[in-house]
Amino acid sequence: MAITPQATSGAALTANLLCMLSMLIWAAGLPAADLIIPLLLPEQLNALRMGLAALFLLPIWLLVEGWRPLTQVNWPKGIAVGSLIGLGAWFLVLGQARGGPVTVAVISATMPVVGMALEVALDGRRITRALVAGLLLAVAGGFLALDFGAGGPSIGLGALFCFASVVSFTFGSRLTVTAFPNESPIGRTALTLTGAAIATFAVVLAQTAYGVPLPSFAAWGWPEVGAILLFSVGAVGIAQLLWIMAIGRIGIGPTTLHMNATPFYVMLILFAAGGSWNWSHALAAAIVGLGVLIAQGMLPLSRRSTT
Repeated sequence: MAITPQATSGAALTANLLCMLSMLIWAAGLPAADLIIPLLLPEQLNALRMGLAALFLLPIWLLVEGWRPLTQVNWPKGIAVGSLIGLGAWFLVLGQARGGPVTVAVISATMPVVGMALEVALDGRRITRALVAGLLLAVAGGFLALDFGAGGPSIGLGALFCFASVVSFTFGSRLTVTAFPNESPIGRTALTLTGAAIATFAVVLAQTAYGVPLPSFAAWGWPEVGAILLFSVGAVGIAQLLWIMAIGRIGIGPTTLHMNATPFYVMLILFAAGGSWNWSHALAAAIVGLGVLIAQGMLPLSRRSTT
């Protein structure tokens, strides 16, 4: 099943707004991750994160569509696809723990390349001038938004983990749409995140069987609780639902272009909390937005452009 629909201008606008909101919520989870990562083993944090996101979405799926979809859906396939999402989330935790959030932001700039490559290889998408120009603008904007003066990105194992996260998450997100064509966006998202929770908890149980102790939450306070809820329910449950809704409308390639605006959203969050305004981030976001419009054909390169 190809997921490069010829969306109307109204549907494309809605999809892009969903992408922006998804990335804004996901960006808010990055500072929260820095607070939580030192407190738990990566596998335990990943399982807790996926589990809380699934517990948030499953009741909503049940209330919206009733029991029938939950009993008739292909759960083994959902667990398999969810395992890719969980694997990508685990790689992200490992990468941020070793390289920090700057490395995460740098490597995330490769997501549009991965997304477009999947569409070209699997969906027969044509490589056009508009697609290449939009992709280059989005990637350039993503790198422009980074603060290399703060020490630069970590290269090495942390970066490799982050790139593995990008590939796994992008492919898993695509399969979330293509493997369940008859499910609603809430059904697809709840199913695969529940599958991710099952797979990641299985890993934790296997660790426990080999003597790894379970975590203690006795010293946690409200900051830690708020951080894990933002990092799980917000940055996974809500953000992933919006992300899947957008992919179903415009495809995985154009959707991933929005990832490069994440540093700008982080700046907005920090500015709202009393931080300083960064004009280079604002310019970078504008360049990313221009790339998104060009790649989707919403802003033709020329009057003869048909893309």
